[in-house]
Amino acid sequence: MDDIQTLRRILKDNHVIAMVGLSANWYRPSHFAAKYMLDHGYRVIPVNPSYQEVLGQKCYPALRDIPGKVDIVDCFRNSEEIMPLAEGAIAIGAKVLWMQIGVVNEAAAEKARRAGLEVVMDRCVKIEYARLFGGLNWAGVNTGVISAKRR
Repeated sequence: MDDIQTLRRILKDNHVIAMVGLSANWYRPSHFAAKYMLDHGYRVIPVNPSYQEVLGQKCYPALRDIPGKVDIVDCFRNSEEIMPLAEGAIAIGAKVLWMQIGVVNEAAAEKARRAGLEVVMDRCVKIEYARLFGGLNWAGVNTGVISAKRR
């Protein structure tokens, strides 16, 4: 999904993110993305059986173990591992299945779409948030987003 308006709406309307594969190691991309999203008002729920807690948030071994609602299931896993995560996202009533940069699984995406979820593939929530709501443009990155137009 490359549609700026849709990505902006997804990130504006959904504030509870279950991050599958979130690492407690500060140098991992998942850790950096989770910290950024926490700092920008999102609730991040770590999903990783290796930890009790990440970034001060209680960690759950699997999606189905999370009590309460989840809006976005953000997958920091290999493409081959996405189908069970899509099924888990469907089972817990998530609204969005999000696959990180480099992660593409068309079969899992189609299954999620058929169940009513929106699907984002090969994108990073942190990068998209910074691109669409400000941050990357200050560093001189061409975000492709035009924020002012002439009449």
